[in-house]
Amino acid sequence: MDDLLLYVVADRVARITLNRPEKRNALNLGIRRQLVDALREAERDDDVAVVLLDAAGPSFSAGYDLSDPKTDTPPGWVDSVHFNSWSDQFGRSVFRDWMVIWDLMKPVVAKVQGYCLAGGAELMSMCDIVFVADDAVIGYPAMRAQSTPDAPFFPWKLSMAQAKYLQLTGNSVSGKEAAELGWVAKSFPADELDDQVQRLLRPLSQVDPALLAANKASLNQAYEQMGMRAHLGGAWQLHGLSARYRERSGEFKEISGRDGVKAATEWRDGAFRREGFTP
Repeated sequence: MDDLLLYVVADRVARITLNRPEKRNALNLGIRRQLVDALREAERDDDVAVVLLDAAGPSFSAGYDLSDPKTDTPPGWVDSVHFNSWSDQFGRSVFRDWMVIWDLMKPVVAKVQGYCLAGGAELMSMCDIVFVADDAVIGYPAMRAQSTPDAPFFPWKLSMAQAKYLQLTGNSVSGKEAAELGWVAKSFPADELDDQVQRLLRPLSQVDPALLAANKASLNQAYEQMGMRAHLGGAWQLHGLSARYRERSGEFKEISGRDGVKAATEWRDGAFRREGFTP
């Protein structure tokens, strides 16, 4: 697990790189634990003003790695006979991990290329500023068959019309479309993305970290007063109900186990794909 993340500090920027390119940076428990540790390390480091979150390889993240066995109990995961049968500890752990970004006293800038799906879209959406490649693919197709989101960010990042459209359909949008919808700050041609992110980071990293922290807290306070933390914190209940107790909740897993993941995703996405929606 030593190389799941890369961490480098230079020019007042802590760069955290997801480093599972062979798995499209799927988010297993190990990479999530290391990400939380890296974020807290950057927060403690007085030589860091801004955090950059990016990813190795052609894609930012294909989502949660559900095939990864839970060989140990991660911090904050209540593995108990009293709770396992009815509470959604995975959903609770997702909320706990991604709120580290929200609560961090330093701004987190995300640079996104390629596929950014499901858990990857949750991670991206919790960052403070997001720049994406025009041709990135961003969405949450799992909502078509598996469950509600672990971190239902849609109402907080988009208008009601677009939030309902994307969460109910599970459709994806390009990076360019995501910028036009206001989901992300800006999009750029893929070959310009690195330069444009650096163009922001150079002056941003020179701002007084105390002032950056105050401005971030001021913005976050407004959303928390509107109920964002309470909404995200209670999401595990609907996630658990929709993933476990819905009459057809096991179909995707059954098809995947019997015929393979490719067959299961075709069952889930085929009707949308035939109409030209992606992925």
